Amino acid sequence: MNKEITNNRVYGLDVFRAVAILFVLLAHGKGLSGDVFSFFPDFPLIDGVELFFVLSGFLIGGILISTVEQQQKFDIKSLFNFWKRRWFRTLPTYYLVLIINIILTKTGLISGDIDQFNYRFFIFLQNFSNGFYDFFWESWSLSVEEWFYISLPILILVLSRILSIKKTIFVAISILLLIPLLYRISISDLKVDQFWWGVEFRKVVLTRLDAINYGVLAAYCKFYYPTFWFKCRKWAFGLGLIFLYIAILLPKDYNGLFFKTVYFNIIAIGAMLLLPLADSIKNYKNRYIGQFFTFFSKISYSLYLVNLGIVISLIVGNFKLQTTTQHIVAYFSYWIIVVILSWIIYTYYENPIMKLRDKSFKRN
Repeated sequence: MNKEITNNRVYGLDVFRAVAILFVLLAHGKGLSGDVFSFFPDFPLIDGVELFFVLSGFLIGGILISTVEQQQKFDIKSLFNFWKRRWFRTLPTYYLVLIINIILTKTGLISGDIDQFNYRFFIFLQNFSNGFYDFFWESWSLSVEEWFYISLPILILVLSRILSIKKTIFVAISILLLIPLLYRISISDLKVDQFWWGVEFRKVVLTRLDAINYGVLAAYCKFYYPTFWFKCRKWAFGLGLIFLYIAILLPKDYNGLFFKTVYFNIIAIGAMLLLPLADSIKNYKNRYIGQFFTFFSKISYSLYLVNLGIVISLIVGNFKLQTTTQHIVAYFSYWIIVVILSWIIYTYYENPIMKLRDKSFKRN
């Protein structure tokens, strides 16, 4: 018997989210293992953050499109309701982990440049137009997310005054796909190595907003062209994997125009093309496999926030990693600690706040 996912969860999207966070954890934890797993083939993983970006755009874009079409308008009240729901979801856990990072860095329990910290981290300006490093690095992608929550609905609010709803959404998406690409082109003469390419091109709000909006483009296609959305799911998935692995396997020229500009579009398009198939899988056939992916999907936000800056930093800073045994202990300790810590945060902090949000909206 197929087991239906409760609470309107789409199992395929849970798998998508779970795979994204597992890829992030595998990539970040690789350094702890040393050469313990060197006998395994070095199979290149898709960047989990890129999967998160398009999935977020797909889900939030779908909410926005449905809201605007249902109400046949998008006014100030709708805008603030949208922000209230999103910020209830993202800000409490982000600020909790930010404060923990500040305390652990100041006390020397984790390494990091506390001088990188300033008020910008509280209003997501730490990497708006320039990158940062060596303090709570995971927050770079949260800044991109938060500015997406601000920019897209404001564009919809303004454009809906002069265009039809369908055109409003399409033009808003197009603007947010075009501006980051043009900005990347405008700074493409900046000389970088692999590290600074990551800091100045991959992890800056103005260079990366388009990644999330490819997910919104997917939501647009699903809403307005549902038959095509469903029929294309299998070939789109195959094409998406081709796009992703072409981008991954190409020789890396970090000072080349391609890797500073169009590379990010190819990655985002590849991830976007995986969505129709994932969205079509509504239930799971094996209860235990289903529960595995749903569990990691639910705690993925906490996993992302604590795995690198807190857990790995604590392990690296406080334990010797010289022998094979030490690497094995460190690697498996990393997985155990990060999962337990994230489950605690989700169960006793993140989820209760989400329930409070839902109760608040029911009263209104």
